[in-house]
Amino acid sequence: MKIIGTTLAALGALAVWTQAAEAPLFRHVNVDKEVQIGYGLAIADVNGDKKPDILLADKNLIVWYENPGWTKHVIAEKLTALDHVAIAAHDIDNDGKAEVAAGAGWNPGDTINSGAVFYLKPGADVRQKWSPIALHHEPTVHRMRWIRTSATEHKLLVSPLHGRENKMGNGAPVRQLAYTRPSDPTEEWKLETVDQSMHITHNFDPVQWDTDPAHEVLLGGREAILLLDRKDQGTWTSVQLAKNGVDGFLGAGEVRAGKLGSKRIIASVEQMHGTNLCVYIEPDQVAPGQLWPRRVLASDFAEAHALATGDLFGKGHDQLVVGWRNKNAEGKVGVRVYMAEDHKGTTWKAFTIDDNTMACEDLQLADLDGNGKLDIIAAGRATKNLKVYFND
Repeated sequence: MKIIGTTLAALGALAVWTQAAEAPLFRHVNVDKEVQIGYGLAIADVNGDKKPDILLADKNLIVWYENPGWTKHVIAEKLTALDHVAIAAHDIDNDGKAEVAAGAGWNPGDTINSGAVFYLKPGADVRQKWSPIALHHEPTVHRMRWIRTSATEHKLLVSPLHGRENKMGNGAPVRQLAYTRPSDPTEEWKLETVDQSMHITHNFDPVQWDTDPAHEVLLGGREAILLLDRKDQGTWTSVQLAKNGVDGFLGAGEVRAGKLGSKRIIASVEQMHGTNLCVYIEPDQVAPGQLWPRRVLASDFAEAHALATGDLFGKGHDQLVVGWRNKNAEGKVGVRVYMAEDHKGTTWKAFTIDDNTMACEDLQLADLDGNGKLDIIAAGRATKNLKVYFND
């Protein structure tokens, strides 16, 4: 396996970090072998049985797979003439069942008329088709997640790829919008501008970094990696953690937060649909305007398009999970896990989880079988599959 960085001397204090040098064991289960594209994944309890289900935004279908047998149920079909592209699922009203939204109308070359946002309202039987409710949208709707904005409230954060009438990343900036669901979801949803500073954005991650109950948001784009924080009255502030042209940063496609010892870390795929897996480790002392130091862990991917962070191995710190969708120089697609071997992130070990059977479009981490360990769920584009890698 590939070791990143300079190997440290063996120290007793680092034993907990180096015990699992052997390759981890994951049991591969094919959930669906007829995926068309597999644009977006979400994990949530759809039917209220307290088991996490898998939801998928595929080319023409929004579906969920019922845990534990993974029976496939269609939520919606062909919401627009163009592809579906995004999905968000979370229980925002504490009734035990997830609320679901979807993005569609996907055409990244059309920054005027493309895009669509739908809230999907279930009937009495969640296994039957749901009713789509069309909401306001910006062009090139690309990613969405439910985010917590107070102890009792969630909003739907929707991120387009380009700004309205933007051409090749030039022109109007991308408008990140938060939607507030009314008690009657068929009524008008209030909109809140979260950020409007970058000209190409690709993905974001809700994080919990301060003491209030609301999420902050890490946003990755061409110009920067931003930390967005909601203040009173719905205003948002932003802080740059990485900036284009500084320390080799040329934009981020995927971005996820994690922990390494007592430090926060940020994992990123660079550039958009990029070749590099990078990690940023929180400085010892953070001054206003200070950027985080960047380290490239690997640069041999071809269109890396999926990223997650989590403690898969019970180490007390997070590992990085990355998937790529085009064949690399070895002629392979797949999924890898990167694990720090010391508390400063000086050395990292790479483990191959999937060797050439997953052209990864998106992936998520969740404990699907209740054994206390995070499993990997991935959807493949060219391989047209949905797989669970159970963490045994």
